[in-house]
Amino acid sequence: MITGSKLPHTGTTIFTVMSALANDLGAINLSQGFPDYDCDPQLVSLVNDAMKSGYNQYAPMAGWLPLREEIARKTEKLYDAVYHPDTEITITSGGTQAIFTAICAAIHPNDEVIVFEPAYDSYAPAIKLMGGTVKSLELEPPDYRIAWDMVKRLISNRTRMIILNSPHNPTATILSESDIEELAAIVKNRDILILSDEVYEHLVFDGQTHHSMARYPELRERSFIVGSFGKMFHTTGWKLGYCLAPAALTAEFRKLHQYTVFSVNTPMQVGVAEYLKNENVYNELAGFFQQKRDFFRDGLSQTRFGLLPCSGSYFQSVSYEHITDVKDTDYAIQITHEYGVASIPVSAFYSKGTDHKILRFCFAKKQETLERAIERLIKL
Repeated sequence: MITGSKLPHTGTTIFTVMSALANDLGAINLSQGFPDYDCDPQLVSLVNDAMKSGYNQYAPMAGWLPLREEIARKTEKLYDAVYHPDTEITITSGGTQAIFTAICAAIHPNDEVIVFEPAYDSYAPAIKLMGGTVKSLELEPPDYRIAWDMVKRLISNRTRMIILNSPHNPTATILSESDIEELAAIVKNRDILILSDEVYEHLVFDGQTHHSMARYPELRERSFIVGSFGKMFHTTGWKLGYCLAPAALTAEFRKLHQYTVFSVNTPMQVGVAEYLKNENVYNELAGFFQQKRDFFRDGLSQTRFGLLPCSGSYFQSVSYEHITDVKDTDYAIQITHEYGVASIPVSAFYSKGTDHKILRFCFAKKQETLERAIERLIKL
């Protein structure tokens, strides 16, 4: 029998709950963030070729070197940032493992970590497991802008890390140039690390810029930057991601990485390394997803929902405050039962369950899937 749970208040994630409900009811699943269409057959062929060529044993702990070299090339071209493949890039088992490992490598008991809510649900548990303290700052709809004056008030001599996520899940907001300026001023001359969750880095819409921490030398030198090939190449089931960090931070990161997963599936790394040589496969992602966003937003505009802004990621949030005052957790379940479309209640991303009557839908779906969902939601 296990006593004294390390996470006594943690249950099954809302993503698992809503996907299971959608499956049980045969509903259209726009809740969990994964595509319902296949990835590029060329990528599958490259992985298959790697398997047939014998790349089926352990990869190096840090990752397949040609893949790390391609990531370094991509990062330098996009952000004018040089990361050494040997000492500053690590291939991980998805973005969540990279996030968990970075937190575990950096956070000690009584360290404080600033988290902006609504927040991806893996951040806080990892901080608590390390004995750290979560200092949450709640952002409010519709724009979810960071109040940097409030951030300054949260800073103390125990602040060890600030976690950022841009493009943001679930709100689909992105950091601006002014956000970067405020952040840089706050961390200057302070021993504060940054964990930058950038798994949707290529999903930025309307010609806007992704402000990666890699772009800014004063932020890059203190940042763990997390990326995901699952999000990039429509292969969430492959669980393939990476972490960029200066050599000293990477050394600490790898101390934990080697004793958790040690290394990541080899043939996928070999295939992705070859696939990345074609820059179009990531440069065209913004246009691909913006088309889906625009189609979905046009359809939702015919419903009773209020549309929130969507500048990046593959999520669209909606307000239903003018429809009912039912709790968002209950309403998400209700419309899954009654209208056959599953969503995520955004209160699940707040530690206090703050309910602004907002639901999140994933539009990384086939055109016909989105059409069917819209047809059902119009009936609300």
